[in-house]
Amino acid sequence: MSNSEPLSVKPIVASSSLRTLAYEALKTAITNMDIYGRPDEVRLDERKLSQDLGVSRTPVREALTVLEQEGFVRSEARRGVFVIKKNKGEIVGMIHAWTALESMAARLACTRATDAQLRALRESFPEFYEGQPSEHIDEYSDANIRFHQRIIALGHCEPIAELTSNLLMHVRGIRSTALRQGDRAQHSIREHVAIIAALEARNADMAERLVREHGLGLAQHVDTYGDYLD
Repeated sequence: MSNSEPLSVKPIVASSSLRTLAYEALKTAITNMDIYGRPDEVRLDERKLSQDLGVSRTPVREALTVLEQEGFVRSEARRGVFVIKKNKGEIVGMIHAWTALESMAARLACTRATDAQLRALRESFPEFYEGQPSEHIDEYSDANIRFHQRIIALGHCEPIAELTSNLLMHVRGIRSTALRQGDRAQHSIREHVAIIAALEARNADMAERLVREHGLGLAQHVDTYGDYLD
C-alpha cells in the first residue's frame, strides 16, 4: 500500500540553477517528513511537485535524480519515486554514525562555543524542564531534534555538519517515533538536562561521554523496539 505524500514546499524563483533550487527545496521537505511514523510507503508525485514549486518537470526530475544518488529516494519502473526507509540494522548503524559525530561536536563545543551560546541552551529548551514530555510529545519531539542539531552547530566544525546533514532525515524520524515507545521520553529528557549542564561547565570529557551514551541508548532502544522496521 502506498500513497502520494503532499510535501510542504514553496514556489521557487528562477536564478542560476532551477535544478539546484528544486533539489534544495525537496531535500528540506523530505528531511522534515516523519517517514517512520507511518506504515505505508511515501510516494512522490513529480507532476504535483512541479506545480507546487512553480517550475517545469525537468528540474524536478533532475533534482530527484540527485536525491536518488544521495540515498534519499528510489525510483521504480512503472511505480514512481519513493522516499527511502531504512531497516532496523541500517537505522542502528546510522545512529552509531550520528552519535560518533555529535559526541565529537559536543567536545569541540566546550572550547569553541561562546559563553552566550552555551547559556542559551538552557533557555532555548524549556520543554526539558517543564512538566512531563508525554503531555506534549509533539513539541518535545521537535525540541529533541533541534537540540541535537544545536550541539552539532556549537561544535563549529563544517565537515561534521555536512556529514550529519544526510543522516538527519532518518535520525529525525526514528527519534520522533522512539519517544512514543516505552519510557524513552523520560530517559531522554533527563539525559538532555545532564548534557546541557556538562556543556555549560565546559567539561569536554563529560559532554562527549554523555552525548555518546545518549546516542547508544537510542540505538539500543531501536534494536529492542524496532522490529516494525524490517
